[in-house]
Amino acid sequence: METEKHYNLIPSVGGSFSYGWRTMFGKPFLVLLLAVVITGLLRGPLSVNYQVDNANWMNFVWVMPAAIFGLAYGFLFLPVITYGEKYLFLKGMRDEETEIKVLFDGFRSKYLQIVLANLIVSALTVIGLVLLIVPGIIVACRLAFVPYLVMDKDLEAMQAVEKSWHMTRGHGWKVFWMAIVSIFVVIAGLIAFFVGVVISIMWYHAAFATLYQSVLNQSDDENPIPILGVNEV
Repeated sequence: METEKHYNLIPSVGGSFSYGWRTMFGKPFLVLLLAVVITGLLRGPLSVNYQVDNANWMNFVWVMPAAIFGLAYGFLFLPVITYGEKYLFLKGMRDEETEIKVLFDGFRSKYLQIVLANLIVSALTVIGLVLLIVPGIIVACRLAFVPYLVMDKDLEAMQAVEKSWHMTRGHGWKVFWMAIVSIFVVIAGLIAFFVGVVISIMWYHAAFATLYQSVLNQSDDENPIPILGVNEV
C-alpha cells in the first residue's frame, strides 16, 4: 500500500486506547498477533533464573557464560525485535501494509542505531531511578517515542532521544497514565489466561503507536492528512 494515512486525533489516553482497539482488529490483526507471540517467545531466554550453589564453585563454569549470553542477548539482539514490533504496530495503526519481516528489518538497516538508542535510554533511565526513582520515571516517559523515531524517521540514536524529549513536552503525563492503564490491561488479560494476555499486549502496543502518531501530527514539521471518518477525541 503506497498511500500514507495519518490520524486526526488529539493526543489523549482514552482516544489512543479507543482508536488502537478498533484498528488492531482490522486487516493487520493476524500479523500483529503473530508478532506479539514471536516477540514473547524470543523474550524467553531472559526469563531464565540462574542460581549458583555457593558450595560448588564449578557452577560458575556454566553460570558465567550463560549470564554473559543473557546480557548480550538482552542488549544486542532483543532490542532489534522489540523496536521492530513497535514499528509493525505503528504501520498497522496507519493502515499501511504489515508484514512479519518488519520485526527483523532492524538487523539489516538500523542495527547500530537501535542498539545505541536502547543503551542510551536504558542508561538514562537507570541513572534517573538511582536519583530517588521519580527522575527515572520522568526520563522513561519522555523517551517513550525513541523506538518509533528510530524506526519511523530513521534518526540516529541521540537525534531520536532529543526528538522524543521535545515531542513529549506537555505529554509526559499522558505517557505515564497510559503505562499505568497498560498494567491493568495486562492484569485483566492474565485473568483471561493466555489469549487475554496476548490481546492485552496487542492493545497497549496499538495505543502507544496511536499516541505517537497523534503527537507527531502536532509537531511543527509535520503536515497530517486526516483519515476520513475518524473524529477527534
